[in-house]
Parts: sequence; structure tokens; C-alpha cells
Amino acid sequence: MKVAIYSRGLDIEQESSFQYLLQELSRHQIQIVVFRQLIDIYTIPESIKHKLETFEKAADLDQTINCLISLGGDGTMLDAVTLVKNTGIPLLGVNFGRLGFLANINKEELTQAVDAILNRTYVIDKRTLVHVDANIPLFGDAPFALNEFAIHKRDTSPMIKIHTYLNGEFLNSYWADGLIVATPTGSTGYNMSCNGPILFPDSSSFVITPVAPHNLNVRSIVVPDDNIISFEIEGRTEEFICAMDARKEIVTKDIQLAVKKENFHIHLMRLNEGSFLSTLRNKLTWGMDKRN
Repeated sequence: MKVAIYSRGLDIEQESSFQYLLQELSRHQIQIVVFRQLIDIYTIPESIKHKLETFEKAADLDQTINCLISLGGDGTMLDAVTLVKNTGIPLLGVNFGRLGFLANINKEELTQAVDAILNRTYVIDKRTLVHVDANIPLFGDAPFALNEFAIHKRDTSPMIKIHTYLNGEFLNSYWADGLIVATPTGSTGYNMSCNGPILFPDSSSFVITPVAPHNLNVRSIVVPDDNIISFEIEGRTEEFICAMDARKEIVTKDIQLAVKKENFHIHLMRLNEGSFLSTLRNKLTWGMDKRN
């Protein structure tokens, strides 16, 4: 069995958890492939270090890897998605951050997580991605996102006008600071902070949500994910921002943009007891107010 470990970086107090994970995997004779930067930064016992393999980029990961463990928050998980791409390697998120909808395993559960990997007692959730097409190259070899695609004005620019079409049919012209197309997974992210609805992961839908719309009667709309959503942008400035999750590019308003469902899924691992509903209740503290 072979397991990869990825992180963008850990705080000093989290280094011991990283070392514990390495020790647990090594104790079970699991081959470990570690992101190169982690070996360069953190102290690893020599008894383990000489057995490690390393990777630096997506091309270094292949289908011999049984899973990739992401150490960090949801942002780290989103980075990991661009590494595994369409390889089918499942992702397991260990939450070293704050909220953690995607990275929903606490660092106190590392022993249970390793046991679940070893005994294959985990559950795999298939998650939809959103893909962007444009008349110029965007986002390199990863023009997809697990959470959302967003169009946004630049920092000091006035609002922009986004003409939006579903399969070529006009939907609406949004006067706003921006527009989000979120997947069901991303509905609890930027979309939710803009008052968009929460979607179940298997709902086969996208949600289109404006960012700070000028018209108060404009609301989010949920559309089937087999639609192609295209855009035309107007504004007083020539440039605006396109974002895929945490990645962004500056583009001009004459660009041609369309988004659709990606033709592959990302596989997220979870422990048996961690359902979507329990994650919602825990992360959003539903039912915690004793006055109710």
C-alpha cells in the first residue's frame, strides 16, 4: 500500500501531528510519498526519512498511490485537487485549519484514519467539478475547480455587468461586483457567504449567485449541471478577475467564457461516521443555541 502526503505548510505546534502520522503509517508498513517541501522544512526521524519517496508536482503522482492525505484546511484540499486531477486517487483531508468542510477529519483522529486506510473501512464520495473554457488559455493544465468558478471586478473598479446564458438562452444581466458558479461541494463556501443556498453533494446541480448585486430582487438560481453557462462582460474598466477556487487570473472584458461540468470526478474519503448532515451541524453549530 502506498500513501501520499501533501501540505502547504504547518505551524510549529502541528509538526508533532505530522511526525505522528508518519510513524503510524510506517508502523503499518505503508509506503509513504511526501511532498518534497515538507522534508526540507520539518524534522523527520532518520529511521523513517530514508524510506520516504517524494513528489513535487502532479506528474509525479500515479495510480499506484492508494490515497493522498491533505494536512491543512479546505484551501490545502483545493490545492490537492489540482495535483490528483483525473487519476482517481482518493483524497483524505485532515483539518489543521479552522472550519474544514472538506478537510473534515480532526488531527486527534489520525489513528482512526490510518486504520481506515489500512482496512479500507472508509467511504468514498464522488464530487462534481466545474470546468472553464475560454478563447485564450486559462489556469494552465488545471482549468477546473472543486468549489466554484467566479467572475469578479478588480479591487478599485466599479461594478460590472455580466450577461449570462444557459445553453445559449439568455438568463439575466447581473449588475454586481461579481458572479459565482458553485458546485454542490462549493455551495458551503464563497456561495454561502454571499447568501447562496446549500446543495447536497449528489444534487447534480450548479448554483449561480451574484456578489453584492445592484438590484435587490436578484437572487441565486439553481440549475442542472448538464447546462453550459456562458458569459459576456461589460464594464468601465478593461480588466476583471476570473477565479477557480483560490487561483485567479486577470483577463480583459472581450474574453469569451463558458463553464460546464468537468468530465471526471474527485473522490473524497471520509470515515464511516462522518456524513454530510453531521458535518453541516457541526461546522455551522446548528442546534448549539440552548435558547432554542
